[in-house]
Amino acid sequence: MSNPLPQALKQYLLVTFNYWNFTITDGALRMLVVLYFHQLGYSAIAIAMLFLFYEFFGVVTNLVGGWLGARIGLNNTMNIGLGLQVIALLALALPNQYLSVPLVMAAQALSGIAKDLNKMSAKSSIKTLVKSQQQQRLFKWVAILTGSKNALKGFGFFLGGALLHWIGFQYSMLAMAAVLLLVLSLSSRLLAKDLGKAKHKAKFSQLFSKSPAINTLAAARLFLFAARDVWFVVALPVFLGANLGWSQLEIGSFMASWVIAYGLVQGLAPRLIGNSDGNMPGRAAAVTWVALLCIVTALLASLLQLAWQPQLSIVIGLILFGAVFAVNSSLHSFLVVSYASEDGVSMDVGFYYMANAMGRLLGTLLSGAVYQLAGLSACLWISLAMLVLTCVISLKLPQTSPNQLGD
Repeated sequence: MSNPLPQALKQYLLVTFNYWNFTITDGALRMLVVLYFHQLGYSAIAIAMLFLFYEFFGVVTNLVGGWLGARIGLNNTMNIGLGLQVIALLALALPNQYLSVPLVMAAQALSGIAKDLNKMSAKSSIKTLVKSQQQQRLFKWVAILTGSKNALKGFGFFLGGALLHWIGFQYSMLAMAAVLLLVLSLSSRLLAKDLGKAKHKAKFSQLFSKSPAINTLAAARLFLFAARDVWFVVALPVFLGANLGWSQLEIGSFMASWVIAYGLVQGLAPRLIGNSDGNMPGRAAAVTWVALLCIVTALLASLLQLAWQPQLSIVIGLILFGAVFAVNSSLHSFLVVSYASEDGVSMDVGFYYMANAMGRLLGTLLSGAVYQLAGLSACLWISLAMLVLTCVISLKLPQTSPNQLGD
């Protein structure tokens, strides 16, 4: 007779399953909105504006959601996120004549709240399921969750392009809403009650982290993700369609393949960085990997500026950028969970992902505006400037490895 799975592993698998399903619909929704509204004749700036509330409310949600998770439990915040995503998808399933810009922006706002409640809950819950002395297991579990999430988000990109091609925008929304309703039903029944609930009542005044390590990492995260989204979110898919003549299915498939590979590299980050001697990565690793990303971005920006084989430069450059960015992202995700306080972990993680959302918001807005005014190469030069800032900020991270820091 086989031994039953440990309770902590069961909960980790449930959280991961929940997060996986949400992530697929989130990736598909983003690709569907970009491609569908570009097809309707919206400009790059207009498409970026559709995501304005999505990113803005992500900032608010991560900040308040961390406090809420500490008060009512991460199981509840995760399920609330699923419910809000269902409502957003049903709103976008309305016929074309009702899909006004304000309605789409409002639905995107709900989706942004849902996504960040779900992500904050998933990342925070791992801290409660791993003992504080098991830093290698923590790194491994965070890397698997983060990497698999992005691989599935890539599948969601492909699914979004394919669904738009096969069944259209409205039916795609209805299909994804039905899947998430089923996941919500399972999650409500099986996820442990009071998961991640703080032992002491979390005060609203504690929203902002007082940890220097968390604050520094949050600032670095802001510019890291702004550097990615300033050219990836709006500028790249529009460039591929408008300048290189790629079809919707080709754009969705290419970006999906990139994000899937990106996620796989994230999952392998613990092996790539190397910690066989038991010393966990810290400041030196964070600075080294973002410096390498600066080199890759500078090379790609130069090739596009010189108009040297744009299609080849984009494909190869994006692969290199994705691989190095994936290690940076996975390393950051481990560091924040490791630095976070044991009691009310979601407060620190929520504050950190608030900075992440601010970076996405900044990158998204600049992506549409800069591309329309100056093109894709300009977006990449701005990306490089932000990565240099990330590198400088990372120099202020604690020199001591996370497993030696106190709570």
